[in-house]
Amino acid sequence: MIVFLSCRGVLGPSGGPVRVHKLHGRYNYLSSYANGIQSQALSRWTASFSLTSRWRHFCQHDNTFVNIDMIRSISFLLTNYTQPKELLFAIKEVAYLGGDTNTGKAIMHTAESFFTQENGGRRGHPRVMMVLIDGWPSDDLEQAAMLARESGINVFLVSVAKPAPEEFSMVRDKEFMKKAVCKDNGFFSYLIPSWFSTTKHVKPLTQRICSLDGLLCSKTCYNSVNIGFLIDGSSSVGDGNFRMVLDLLTGISRSFDISDVGAHIGAVQFTYDQRLEFGLFDHHNKEDAINALKRIPYMSGGTATGAAITYATQNLFRRTGPGRNFLIVVTDGQSYDDVRGPAMAALKQGITIFSVGVAWAPMDDLKAMSSEPKDSHTFFTREFTGLEKFIPQLVRGICRDFTENN
Repeated sequence: MIVFLSCRGVLGPSGGPVRVHKLHGRYNYLSSYANGIQSQALSRWTASFSLTSRWRHFCQHDNTFVNIDMIRSISFLLTNYTQPKELLFAIKEVAYLGGDTNTGKAIMHTAESFFTQENGGRRGHPRVMMVLIDGWPSDDLEQAAMLARESGINVFLVSVAKPAPEEFSMVRDKEFMKKAVCKDNGFFSYLIPSWFSTTKHVKPLTQRICSLDGLLCSKTCYNSVNIGFLIDGSSSVGDGNFRMVLDLLTGISRSFDISDVGAHIGAVQFTYDQRLEFGLFDHHNKEDAINALKRIPYMSGGTATGAAITYATQNLFRRTGPGRNFLIVVTDGQSYDDVRGPAMAALKQGITIFSVGVAWAPMDDLKAMSSEPKDSHTFFTREFTGLEKFIPQLVRGICRDFTENN
């Protein structure tokens, strides 16, 4: 909320009337201290002047509380202006709304409507939202921030004049900055001590926004996909060859940015039975996920690939948009059960399947499992030593499918 307390005119040595104009805004705001200036609470403001024999000019005394009101209208969209001068003029013409600091509602509204292709959102370009707030939110923003992250939006929160110690008890959620941003790593949160010093922070803020490597919430194939590995642990594989399969999957995993807000990997090993080695959301960084992959113990047993696909579909993946969930099936033999039905059910749930066959794996089964087009989702090699060459092809295939669907 913006409160302008203005005192206009010139006071001479003999004094004179002082006219105080209180514009619409917040009543009884608390005092604050910044840049050597101590503001008073509204009830004490009129007592803050000390008149002397010198002529003193009082032009305007501003105490600013910026609200993110529940957005009643969008000032302009991404497509409205293409020239810098026009854009700057439009920014200066944005009207003050007034109201409460509904940060959560504002983030939700922007995430849902602002970055659509109809409103100028471009595929393959980072989505950035900068939230400028004075004080603290008056509503809950956790769900809105989660939606923004899942939508590939990099949310920066710039807090100007953070709550004073005497105001902190009034803050509804004291960790609102951590919850609002793309990732709580210090990069997406920015503190400006006072409105008097905002201009000197323009350059460092611009550098952050333009740092493509730092925009961790931008949705690319490398930081947005969920990859499940379905690993044949049957007796015909053998422990040594099983390690080569894990090397293949480790090589694929290294290409992706695995984190709590990035890509995820999970693994299921199967024989006649199935075993969830670790889930997609069990590990929050690449090192832990890859170490878990390397430590998978070899089971040994029969081969029931169809039942394993059903198990992975039900236990490994969450429902998300198309082009986000990928299942890589690695097997060295013929399945003792049907693979077509389970694979079709997985495909209907939006899971893209790549099949990798070794040695005695029949091509009919591999193609029956894989997504369309079959030729680009099906791989085969006679020897386990030939698996490594599939790493770049599988990574490119995942990124191709992701880009086509997002």
